[in-house]
Amino acid sequence: MAIAVSSEQLSTLLHSGQRLVQCEIDGTVETTMFREVQWDTFAIEIQHFDLVRIDADERVTIHVPIRLRGTAPGDLAGGRLVQPIHELTVDCLAAQMPESIDVKISELEIGQSINVGDLELPSGVNCDLPPETTVVQIIEVIEEEEETDEAGLGPVEPEVIGQKADADEAE
Repeated sequence: MAIAVSSEQLSTLLHSGQRLVQCEIDGTVETTMFREVQWDTFAIEIQHFDLVRIDADERVTIHVPIRLRGTAPGDLAGGRLVQPIHELTVDCLAAQMPESIDVKISELEIGQSINVGDLELPSGVNCDLPPETTVVQIIEVIEEEEETDEAGLGPVEPEVIGQKADADEAE
């Protein structure tokens, strides 16, 4: 069914993080969920959106972004923060869909990691990834030293091809 909505209302709704929307159609209130939103080239104006009817008590599988919270001491101490997973696929009730999964990294030192099993998921939210899957870690940065000449004389000048040696010129 095609519907029209003012772009200001829709933009406000999307930027608020709402996933479920109550739509009144022909006197009947339907619970819907955003399935797809298409933006213009510069991601300023909404060109098209799709809603799907849903029962609020129905279990859904959705992608939820992971947001890192805090500053890792290991990152400040010279390590490098690596985040192999930026979103989780979770199974939950439609009415309990989380906007994001927050991961506190304020105690993460070099060599430590946070795995899926360590995450504090909201009640009723399940993730299908194995608990030992790494979400974020601090790795030690190892800098390689530059190789130097054995004699320690620095770089050798390259031979110029096509130029005769000084001894050949004298003859």
